[in-house]
Parts: sequence; C-alpha cells; structure tokens
Amino acid sequence: MKKTLGALALLGGSALVLAGCAAGGSSESDGAEIRVWLVGTDTPDAAREYLVDTFEEENPGSTLVIEEQSWEGLVDKLTTSLSSSDSPDIVEFGNTQAPAFTSVGALLDISDEYEALGGDDLLPGFVEAGSYDGAFYAAPLYSGARVVFADPALVTAAPATLDEYVATAKSLAAANPGKSGVYFAGQDWYNALPFIWENGGEVAVADGEGWDAQLSSDASIAGLLQVQDLMMNASLAPKDGDNAEPWTPYCENQAVQFSAPNWALGLASACETEAPPAAPMVYALPGIDGGAAQVFAGGSNIGISARSENPELAKAALEIILSDGFQTIYGENGLIPAKLSLASTLGSSPEAEAFTAAAGNAKLTPASPNWAEVEASRVLEDFFVQIAQGGDVAALAAEVDIQIEEILNG
Repeated sequence: MKKTLGALALLGGSALVLAGCAAGGSSESDGAEIRVWLVGTDTPDAAREYLVDTFEEENPGSTLVIEEQSWEGLVDKLTTSLSSSDSPDIVEFGNTQAPAFTSVGALLDISDEYEALGGDDLLPGFVEAGSYDGAFYAAPLYSGARVVFADPALVTAAPATLDEYVATAKSLAAANPGKSGVYFAGQDWYNALPFIWENGGEVAVADGEGWDAQLSSDASIAGLLQVQDLMMNASLAPKDGDNAEPWTPYCENQAVQFSAPNWALGLASACETEAPPAAPMVYALPGIDGGAAQVFAGGSNIGISARSENPELAKAALEIILSDGFQTIYGENGLIPAKLSLASTLGSSPEAEAFTAAAGNAKLTPASPNWAEVEASRVLEDFFVQIAQGGDVAALAAEVDIQIEEILNG
C-alpha cells in the first residue's frame, strides 16, 4: 500500500511533531518564530512558561509561540498544516499513531540526537513507537499508564493476581447491588489489552514483511474470556458504551472500581456530586503471576518535521522539552515523564508508587504504519461490544483477526 502524507488523516490521538517555519522566511542565524501546537490542557502552564523562557534565553533573537489545539479534528488539521507553507513548528500526536507519522516521510531522522535527548533513559516502548526502519524519528513526551481506582470504603487491599482481581470485582458487584464491581464498558479495548498480554497473547505480531493477527490464539482467548467474565458479571456499564469518563459512575456511587490513566486521580478525588465517595485508593493492575500487569501506555511522542526550515532551532526546542527541568514539571503534575530516571518526580505516595509500577511494565499497540487504520476502522470496538453482549469469543476472534490482517497488510 503506497504511503503518503494523506495517510495521516486516519490518525487520532496526541506526540509532538516539529515542523519549522521561519518568520518572514528569515534564516536561523537571523532568528525565527517557532510555533508550538499543544493539544488540550495536559501540559501545565508552568511547563509551557519554562519552554518559552528557556528557548528564548538560549536562542536570542528567536521566539517560541505556543498555540493550543483541540483534540477534536486535530489530525485533519495537522495533515493539512504539515504539507502547507504555514506549518506549525511543534505539534502533539498520540503514541499509537507515531508509526504512521514515522513511515510517511513527515518527520526528520533524529537518530543523531538520541543520546542528547536522553538515550536509553527514554521510555523504551515510546522509543520503539517513534522508530522506523532502523531510524529514530519521534521521542517520548509523556506517558499515562492505566491503574485501578477503588472506593476505599469497599476495597482495603489490592488483589495479588489477575485471577484474584476478576474474582474480587465479581464479588463486589454481587455484594453491592446497583454498582459495578469494576466499570468496564463494551467498547473499552484499551483496558482489555492487559488480559490478552498477561495470558501470553498478542493483538498482532510481525511476520516477515507482514503482520499476523493473534487474537484467536489460545493464549489470547484465555485473556478475552476473562474480559467477557468481567463485562458480563462484574460491570453494569453499557455493553455498547465507551469508556470516555469512567470516573463519572464512581463519583455517582455507581461503580466500586474503574481503570483509567493515572491522571484521572484528580477527577475521581474531587467529585462534584451529592454524597461523593472518598478519594479512591489506587493500585497497579496485578499480573497473572503477581506484580504489575502489562497495561496499555497512553501518552505522546515528539519529532521534527522533515519540512522544517529551522531544523537546528527545532532540535534546540526538542532538547528543552526532553530536559530534566521540563520533564520534572510533568512528574510533579501527575504525568509520567519521558525519562525513566525521573519517575521519582511523581512523589512517594502510594498513588505515585502505583503509577510508577504500572508505567514500568506498560506496553504499546503493534508498531505497524497501518495501525492507525485499525483504530480508525473501529473493528476493535465492535469486537469487544459483541464480547460484552455474550458472543462466542473464539468465533469473534477468528473473524476480527481476518479484518486486522487485511488492514495491516493492505
């Protein structure tokens, strides 16, 4: 399948792409305006100020401007902007979409910057996502590992294994009519992935120059059956619903537990409802044999546009973004920094320890340039809705494997 920049229209989510654009066509030596697209409000004001102030202090005559973008419609806007003469200099895109950007010639090869940006201290899964055909194109920005949030009035200790987690959630549902033991909406494939991985399964693996979908393997089926058990016997979430705001049923006393990225702690701790539950206890989803499970790692990657008119200034900005000073601000605000050595910036509370444990064993989706098309097709959402509704797991998995392979190998 021929890959062009137009393939980016299939993407959704959040990484920083640097696409330089000199103000008035001036050279880097004369100074330039570097425009940074940040999406939503995840990056704190303190980090934004640090980036602007440090960049302008270190690059006299040049300026850096941050332009906040909306998640909705971002990819279409980015696709148009990256190929225009008015491209932004830095823009955010999701870690699962990084392979699509790295494979279409949109990003500058920054392999020679790998050590300067952090080297082996960078989150390894994000480095893998930002690399293509042996070259490094997009560095990590931050991560948001999924953890479990539980009502401390009903859950006083974390389960030790994945099997115990399933059994506990079912018991909590049975003992608390009208509440989900764990809120698990039908479309929520992100939270289903750990069950597949912990049982030894995969969504898809590289097979020569193609991809082999693996959801119908015996190992994956074992995990999918656990997911179905939770969806049908521990959750009152809509069987065809999404998992956009799982803290809402928690705040409304309709769920004992839910799983979400670590930044959801603030939302679940400040419920604006009548008689809200206490701030949740937090723990890492347990693995099949104990310890932290392999959970899906959300977050962003960053890279430099291949069309940048100011690649050296773009690299200077990128080094600031990956600096300890900038990344520490992320950690202090509950986001997992791009560097393993900065995990301590999250603090030493039980919640921070859970975040660190989850992030240390987090995993990404298949690093295929066509993975974004799998997400855009919504075959996974449809698959898990049918599982939640009690469908035959093995038969459904065999069908979705065919669909996934057609997309990945198209």
